[in-house]
Amino acid sequence: MILTLAIFLAIAFANVVVGVYLERKVSAFIQDRLGPMEVGHWGLLQLIADLLKLIQKEDITPANADRNLFKFAPIMLFMVVFAGFAVFPLSSGLSGSGTQTGVFLLLAVVSLDILAILMAGWASNNKYSLLGAMRSVAQIISYEVPLGLSILCVILITQTLDLQEISFQQGIFWDEKNYLFGIKALGVEVGEVGGFLTWNIFRNPFLLIVFVIYFIAALAESNRAPFDLPEAESELIAGFHTEYSGFRWAVMMLSEYAMMLLVSILGVILFLGSWNTPLPNIWVIRLADWTSGTVGEWSGNLWGAFWLLSKSYLLIFIQMWLRWTLPRLRVDQLMHLSWKILTPFCLILLLISGVWRLLMV
Repeated sequence: MILTLAIFLAIAFANVVVGVYLERKVSAFIQDRLGPMEVGHWGLLQLIADLLKLIQKEDITPANADRNLFKFAPIMLFMVVFAGFAVFPLSSGLSGSGTQTGVFLLLAVVSLDILAILMAGWASNNKYSLLGAMRSVAQIISYEVPLGLSILCVILITQTLDLQEISFQQGIFWDEKNYLFGIKALGVEVGEVGGFLTWNIFRNPFLLIVFVIYFIAALAESNRAPFDLPEAESELIAGFHTEYSGFRWAVMMLSEYAMMLLVSILGVILFLGSWNTPLPNIWVIRLADWTSGTVGEWSGNLWGAFWLLSKSYLLIFIQMWLRWTLPRLRVDQLMHLSWKILTPFCLILLLISGVWRLLMV
């Protein structure tokens, strides 16, 4: 567990380096620009220059702010986001806490980021910061409802809260008694074929719709466009972190990119096969055996981590793509989407999931 946590901590920090550079280049490509090009080859050292600038900036605390809460809020925000990585399996042999209620623990811990955001806005003693914090809290609470319901659909189908068990169910680890489906394609069991055919979104047609709802809600949970109202510069200065500067502001940005990675990994585990390979077992060579952790301890772990992170960064790329493509929603549109569209759809899909599970028993 300690090794896995250390790996995820390194990934969380490296994710900022990769994410910031990737976002700049993706946005430049979408808008027909070049992005950073001057500092280092292809602008690779631009982030290092930005970090040096942020570290050298003065750490300003407003005169009338609550100093203790003001300074603790960025730390708490990063702590609760990073704590969510503790329950993730990195491969078949590298798992986090291994708790049987991993999904429940993850949702409980990560939801504490609301307290950190509200603490940052209120402690700043700034009306713009407080207004940005309140809008952020309202947004996150609203979209936690469809997010939780979409996750509950998967739990009903898989009958477990253990993320590692959900990962095994989507791989070549076929157990005909406990496995939910016995679908045959050309006379071959899908579980024996493995690969992307055993991902939840393909095993259950309606889970593809659930995944789309999960992804939309995850965008709102991460305060990413088109749901970035808490940080809408044109309306609220910089939202709940208006008064932050230097390294404390950098920690909040670190938390935002870590949250992007967290919801992407969770989506991959629940819907896209987790650390299992997308390559099916075909021909003479059983590709899934070599790329899902069943052949060789370290080679299997490395392959599992590779597939998990590759799928996760594909989702992060889509998040960045949407940010630079779609316009920002108004507050009324944001709430209408959550309470009148996504939540009713999720309730219907939850009912379908329950009936589907009963029919499969």
